[in-house]
Amino acid sequence: MFELGPEKLLMLLLICLVIFGGKRIPEIGGAIGKGIREFKKGVSDIGESVNRSATDVAPITDVAPITDVAERREEPKRLN
Repeated sequence: MFELGPEKLLMLLLICLVIFGGKRIPEIGGAIGKGIREFKKGVSDIGESVNRSATDVAPITDVAPITDVAERREEPKRLN
C-alpha cells in the first residue's frame, strides 16, 4: 500500500526543512508530540471511565422465568 522507505523519509524531511525552516521544525515536533500525549491521555481516561461504570452496575436479580416458545405460540388467524 504505502511504504515509507528511507529515501521517501529523507525527501519528506528535506521538504519540511525547506518549507518550515530549521527553527520551526523543533516547535512543530513538540506540538505534535504534545497532541499525541493528550490524545493518549484522553483515550485512557475514557477507558477507565467505561471500566469504572461497568463495575458499578448492579446485578440483575429479579428476572421473570422464560416460558417455552411453543406454549406461547398461537395459531394464525385466517382472513376470509
